[in-house]
Amino acid sequence: MTIASQSSREALTTAPPAVSPTAPDRTPPRRRTTLTRNRWGYAYVAPFFLVFGAFSLYPFLYTAWVSLHRTSLSNIDGGTWVGLENYRNLLQSEFFWNAARNTLTIGILSTVPQLCLALGLAHLLNYKLRNRTFFRTVMLMPYATSIAAATLVFSQLFGRDYGLINTALQAVGIDRIDWEAGTWSSQVAIAVIVTWRWTGYNALIYLAAMQSIPGELYEAAEIDGASRWKQFLHVTIPSLRPTILFTIVISTIGAVQLFGEPLLFAGNGTTSGGSSGQYQTLGLLMYQQGWSNFHIGQAATTAWAMFMIILVIVGLNAVIGRLRSRADR
Repeated sequence: MTIASQSSREALTTAPPAVSPTAPDRTPPRRRTTLTRNRWGYAYVAPFFLVFGAFSLYPFLYTAWVSLHRTSLSNIDGGTWVGLENYRNLLQSEFFWNAARNTLTIGILSTVPQLCLALGLAHLLNYKLRNRTFFRTVMLMPYATSIAAATLVFSQLFGRDYGLINTALQAVGIDRIDWEAGTWSSQVAIAVIVTWRWTGYNALIYLAAMQSIPGELYEAAEIDGASRWKQFLHVTIPSLRPTILFTIVISTIGAVQLFGEPLLFAGNGTTSGGSSGQYQTLGLLMYQQGWSNFHIGQAATTAWAMFMIILVIVGLNAVIGRLRSRADR
């Protein structure tokens, strides 16, 4: 084989294949392929957004529009434009500030013990105990109980004349307490109902978060001689800070929207929250304004005030959480 033929053969084997300048590019556009692939995802989530827009977003915006009118329940669309007058009247109303104080007090009395008890129960169930599934189910039963049923039972327990709690107090030499008539007593009673119902739910949330904590942290703490109490303080609590912040936010939202327990506590379904409004919450006040006094514009204003309070509290919790995370770094 000659040198010329060998070089020509190598050129044939290494030369790229010829491409016809008139051949069409059959590769589909990348953007079109992406849209085709994503349209099924949009189709799957479209029902949720349709339902959300019809039953959540539209009523939310319409309530803001109604709050700027003086209107009644019988003629919602025929109200008179008053601008921010409803908000000024609300801030000047003693009933609003009374309901706000009661909501704050009941929220603190129910949220703090509730989360502390839930954290302790979750810590106990995190250890290897017998029948742990049974205890977890029992803790969740109050959450599955109807609000009406639970409140009616507790209203009987807190009864003045024949209530079991007053009978127990009298047995140890303490006078009977009129739980419904007093301000603090009625709020404590309602807080007990809320705490009983939501403690197990929060305990399961804490338990799920505890089971995701690496076991090596507890082993290292045990090697260093830390007791179980110190492990709980220095390992469990720091690891649960995001979960604790989440439960605080959720419990705060529930406290601001508290309605069923104070409504049914008196047993007669009145929305005044007692003879002198001693346990009337913002939820009861909104219901009373709209469906008892037929002032829909004022009720919508109260609803938006509740929404703003929730935004402020959630924002403060978020800021505190960020500051704590920066401090830990």
